[in-house]
Amino acid sequence: MEIRILRYFLTVVREESITKASEVLHITQPTLSRQLSQMEEEIGVKLFERGSRKITLTNEGILLRRRAEEILQLVDKTEKELIEQDEQVEGKISIGCGEIASVQLLPELFRTFREKYPRVSFDIFTATADLVKEQMDKGLLDVGLLLEPIDMEKYDFIRLNMKEKWVVMMRPDDALAQKEYITAEELSTLPLILPRRMGVQSELASWFGNYYEKLNIVFTSNLSTNGAVMVSDGLAYSLVIEGVGFWNQSKITYRPLYPALTATSVLAWKRGQPFSLATTKFINHMKFFLGKGQP
Repeated sequence: MEIRILRYFLTVVREESITKASEVLHITQPTLSRQLSQMEEEIGVKLFERGSRKITLTNEGILLRRRAEEILQLVDKTEKELIEQDEQVEGKISIGCGEIASVQLLPELFRTFREKYPRVSFDIFTATADLVKEQMDKGLLDVGLLLEPIDMEKYDFIRLNMKEKWVVMMRPDDALAQKEYITAEELSTLPLILPRRMGVQSELASWFGNYYEKLNIVFTSNLSTNGAVMVSDGLAYSLVIEGVGFWNQSKITYRPLYPALTATSVLAWKRGQPFSLATTKFINHMKFFLGKGQP
């Protein structure tokens, strides 16, 4: 399967028409139709439903679209990195991170690095540690700021000294907001929002102890932002990492757990992965800047 044909395929998907796509690609319609038919024969599946007005994707076509987008994103990223090798240090470094307190360590890293290499920019991707790690495995992210627990077998990393504190998010007019901290027993009968990550749920299960099996879990959520909307509407209480605390305190507040539950985070990059010159220098900069946190 050629990269060129994948670009043809995505153009047809976007335009929903072989005729329109052929105009965009500056090739004839019969040529494009033949290329797509050959691709379907090569793969052995039907990718398109050809209607009278527009083309739609089969289930197999939807899967190929998702994979093609990832492949072409990686190809484009690789081409840019190869060009950067022989030029002055420049380019874009992609970093994935969650909504955690350790994000506050990144601005000084970025600032001091760009003082040396002002032609380098950063792309920040926000997601859970599991998704960030998945994108790193695919080569789509260079560095990840990951909330533990997470399997680090394939990664080099720097463990950060900043502790991530678990809290309960609630409305400010809630009775629990009058308390200094919240216990497992107090939460055991309340509607709750838990994180989607199974490893994190295991940490919470250990903290809840015998109460865990009786919990009223109404929602799971991958990030705290949308969960906060549910909390604001009085649907549930959300267990989240305190993070940077940019919540509107007139609508949302939070209290720490008791006994306290904390976590650590790491800055990680895939072991043995070839990086651009800019990313290599940034990893070395992280090691120097956060040297005491090296594993």
